[in-house]
Amino acid sequence: MRFPRRDNGSSERELRRRCRGLLRELDVQPPLDVHEFCARLAVVRGRPIRLVPYPLWADGPFGLWFKGRNADFIVYQEHTTKPHQRHIILHEVGHILADHPSDEGAGELSELLAGPAAELPEPPDSLRCRTAYDQREEREAETVATIILEWASILDAMRIPQSSDAAEGVDAALSDRLGWL
Repeated sequence: MRFPRRDNGSSERELRRRCRGLLRELDVQPPLDVHEFCARLAVVRGRPIRLVPYPLWADGPFGLWFKGRNADFIVYQEHTTKPHQRHIILHEVGHILADHPSDEGAGELSELLAGPAAELPEPPDSLRCRTAYDQREEREAETVATIILEWASILDAMRIPQSSDAAEGVDAALSDRLGWL
């Protein structure tokens, strides 16, 4: 599963349509768990996605994606909030879905990652790592992340909350009774 690439870019309406289709295909339900989302996406694509938390430097990218021989790797900032980590991961998923090309001149992986490069099971075939959103691919990936998170937050807000034992007791006391009384 990947979004078809268009040389002239995609409108936000088209991106929303494609994201909704993907979410339906993956049968994603709120609350959104990005690890589960990536696992389902990996099954549909037939290619594993490995999520690697790492303490990236503060003035660099918050996340990056690279293609290995047998899997895709998303490295994301370990030292940030959980909502920010979800957004970072989904931004990198946007690059995967759009099949964006790797960055030319992104530098050696060992320079970008220092420690985790030695821990990764395979060297990258290509690497995606940017710190600005001035290019179409970055805006598209950011839009994909935002669309998926908006979808999840809207559905989460609409979800019927689980009732507590106390609420069930009040409901039972005030409801019609069957039987003796």
